Formats: sequence, structure tokens, C-alpha cells
Amino acid sequence: MRQPIIAGNWKMNGSRASTKELLDGLMAGIDEVKTAEVAVCAPFVYLAEVRAQLSGTPIFWGAQNLSHEEKGAFTGEIAASMLLDFDCKYVIVGHSERRSLYGEDDNLVTKKYAVAHRSGLTPILCVGETLEEREKGVTEDVVARQINAVMNTLGASVLGEGVIAYEPVWAIGTGMTATPEQAQEVHAFIRRLIAEKDAHVSDNIRLQYGGSMNAGNAAELLAMEDIDGGLIGGASLKAEDFLSICRAAG
Repeated sequence: MRQPIIAGNWKMNGSRASTKELLDGLMAGIDEVKTAEVAVCAPFVYLAEVRAQLSGTPIFWGAQNLSHEEKGAFTGEIAASMLLDFDCKYVIVGHSERRSLYGEDDNLVTKKYAVAHRSGLTPILCVGETLEEREKGVTEDVVARQINAVMNTLGASVLGEGVIAYEPVWAIGTGMTATPEQAQEVHAFIRRLIAEKDAHVSDNIRLQYGGSMNAGNAAELLAMEDIDGGLIGGASLKAEDFLSICRAAG
């Protein structure tokens, strides 16, 4: 039985005051979440405060990105070892905004996944298609390319030690959401793709939906057979909304 995982991606939002308020709200209601694993991925500058507030609670934390380099003269970059200094468990790799806005290609995403895994962080690998790609009918081709870039380079077992988040780019921040059936279709495809290399990994890897899941649609999405959680954007910035999604996961 795969444990559901709900992870909040705060993106470039927040302040010291709002971080404290949000975490206070999450801690006040986390006991109502019975089954799901819960994590928040905060901006780098707030990781110290996140760690201070969440240490000793059931909530894990992580970062939204990392460098593919381990250390050195890379101004502005953050190494995996630095994230581990703040006891991060998770790191998001290859988010669609990193791919589309900052030019991260499959090769770079694979390098980031590799350094995260090698360092002991759990990567959340984001994959998904644009609206144009969906309309062309190449969703499966795009998702397969993104996953195979990691799986064929590092191996299915390494892929299985992370989490995959399917995020249809056309449903992020647009108010549009894939129907539960559309989301399930792609999640099932991902599982079949991985099964071609390793059935055990396919059965056990956790697949999140990352396209505008919110308190109103979470239960229906999470009821799908192959959806094991959510990577939550805007709804993760409001404690009650985020907790509602976590409760819906179990």
C-alpha cells in the first residue's frame, strides 16, 4: 500500500511573518491527518525558520530547486549539502517553471536528480506537457521523454527512490484542472512506462498530481487508482486549504 504524499510548493511567496502564521496553522491541524505524509517546500531563505518550527512535528520540509554541482564558484546556486544542513528531506527537480522560464532541459534535470539522490535527498521529479503538446496528442511522448531521461541514465531503482509529480503545464496557475479521468490516464501511463523496466518500482513509486489540486477537487483526484498525492501550489499557502487536501488523502 503506497502512503499518500501531499507536498506544498510555496514558489516565490511568503515573508517571515506569513511563514510563521502558515506553519502555526498547519501544526494546529496536522493531527487530523491520519494517513498522508505531509511536506512543505519553502524558499531557501526561510528554511531555517521552517526547520525551527517543524522539528519534532510530523511535517517534513524541503526545497524547490538545487544546483547540479556539489560546490564551487557558482554564484547564487544552492548545493544539496546546504539543504541537508537544514535537514531537508525533499527537493523539487524539474518543475515546469524551471523548465519553461529558466531553460532547464532533460539533461540538466537528470543531473539535478542524480546529485539530490546521491546526497540523500528525496527528489520530487516533475513531468508534464504544455497545452500545445496536449492538443497535438503528444502528452505520452513528452512525459515518456522526461521520465526516460532520468530512468535510462540512472536506472529504474534510483527513479523509484524518488517521487514523480505529473503536472500538466496548462493546468498550473490557470484555474484549469485536468479531470480526474485525464489525470488518472497519465498516471497509469507513467506506471506502465516504469513497469517496462522494473515492475517492483512501478508498483511502489508514489505519483503525485500537480495541476491546481485544491480543497474542492482533491478528494475526487485522490480517489483515482494511480494518484498517490499532490504537489500543491497556491492552495498550500493557506493552512486550512492545505490541510483539507491532506485530510482528503487520508
